[in-house]
Amino acid sequence: MSSAISAPENTRFPYAPLLVLATIAFTAITTELLPSGLLPQISAGLDVSEPVAGYLAAAYAAVIVVTVVPAARLLARIPRHTLLVALVLTFALSNAMVALAPDFTAAMVARLIGGLAHGLLWTTMAPFVTRVVPADKVGKALAIVFSGNSLGLAIGAPVGTALGTLVGWRSAFLVLAGFGLLLTVLAFFLLPRVQRIPDAVRPSLRKAIAQPGVKAIAIAWPLLVLAHFALFTYIAPFIRAAGFPDYAISLSLTVLGLAGLLGIWIAGLTVDSRPRRSLLITTAAIAVSMAFLPLAVGNFVVALILMTVWGAGIGAIGIYNQSAILRAGGEYQEAANGLTVLTIQLGITIGALYGSAALVAGGPLLVPVAAALPVVVALAIAFGGKRYAYPAGPRERLWLDPRPVQGSARDQTQAPTP
Repeated sequence: MSSAISAPENTRFPYAPLLVLATIAFTAITTELLPSGLLPQISAGLDVSEPVAGYLAAAYAAVIVVTVVPAARLLARIPRHTLLVALVLTFALSNAMVALAPDFTAAMVARLIGGLAHGLLWTTMAPFVTRVVPADKVGKALAIVFSGNSLGLAIGAPVGTALGTLVGWRSAFLVLAGFGLLLTVLAFFLLPRVQRIPDAVRPSLRKAIAQPGVKAIAIAWPLLVLAHFALFTYIAPFIRAAGFPDYAISLSLTVLGLAGLLGIWIAGLTVDSRPRRSLLITTAAIAVSMAFLPLAVGNFVVALILMTVWGAGIGAIGIYNQSAILRAGGEYQEAANGLTVLTIQLGITIGALYGSAALVAGGPLLVPVAAALPVVVALAIAFGGKRYAYPAGPRERLWLDPRPVQGSARDQTQAPTP
C-alpha cells in the first residue's frame, strides 16, 4: 500500500504549487551557499578568521548528514503541507538569526537550524510531488521543482553575494529572510493539503534499504555528486592552469548553472518515457566531458562546450535519479529519499576532499580526469541495475529487447496450401 494519497489521473497539472516548490528549492540552495561568497565580510563582522567563518557552511552540511534520517522518522506523522510551510518559515528564521547574530556562536546555532530544515525539506519535497501530480507526470513535475536548484546556483548565490558586498552581509541575510516569510505565505495558500492514508506505513530506513534497487541508486547518485563537486570546487585552479583569462572563472560558473537548467528541461521531456536510456547516455556524457577537459587547454571555446555538457548532464542526472529512487523505494519512498539525501551530502563533502587530493597529487589539469573516474563507476552500477534500480521506460522496450519475428502481411492473411 502506498504511503500517500496519489493524485487522480485526471487532475489538472498543478503549475502554481510546483512553482512554489521550485522557489522553495531556490531559497534553500541560496541559503546554503550564501556564506561561501561572503566569508571575508562575515569573518570581519563576527571577529573570527575566514577559515573559522567557513565552518558556517561546513556545519550546515554536517547537520544534514547527522539529523536527516532520525528527524524525518520523528516527524513522519505531521501532514506534509504543515511540514513544508513550517520548514520554509524555519529557513526565514534561520537567516534572520544569522543577520542579527551578535557573535559567531549565535550565527552557528542559526546555521544549524537552517541545516536541519534543509535536510527535512529534501526528504519531504520529492515524495510530496508524487502525491499532487498523476503518475505519468512525475518526471515533468520534478523537472520544474528542481529548476529551483540550478537557479539557486546560477542566480541566487551570485546575486546574494553581490548584494552582501554592496550593502553588507547582514542585509543580504535579512533580505533572504524577508523573502522566506513571503514564500511561507505563498506556500500556506498555494500548496495542496495532502493527508496520509490511515494505514500508511511508517518510514523505515532498514526496510527502504531492503527494497530492490535502492542500494544501487543510493551509491551511484552520490558518486555523480562526488565527481561534480570534486571538479566544481577546484574549477578556478583548473581555469588558471589552462591559461584562460580571469573572467573565465565567473563565466564558467554561469555556464554550468544555465546548462543545468537545459539539462533539467531535457530530463523533464524524457524521464517518464525513456528513463534508462537517458540516464545511461547522460552519465556517459558527463564522464567524457570531464575526461576531455584537459585537452581543451588554450582553447576556451572547446572548454565551454565541454562544461555545457557537464552542467547539463548534472542537471539532468538529478531528475533521473530522483525519479528512480521514488520508484525503487515503493511504499518506503520517503525513507529511501532520506537515505539519498544523506549519501548525497556525504558525496558533496567527500567530493571536495577527493578533488583536493587530486589537485595535490596530479595538479589542476588532472582534477577533471580524477573526477571522471567515479562517474565511470556510477555508469557501471546503472548499467547493471536494469531490473530494479534503473529499469526501462514505456517507450524504450523495443530499443532494449529484441523485436518479435513476425511474418509478412501476405503470410498472415493467406492460409497455407494443403
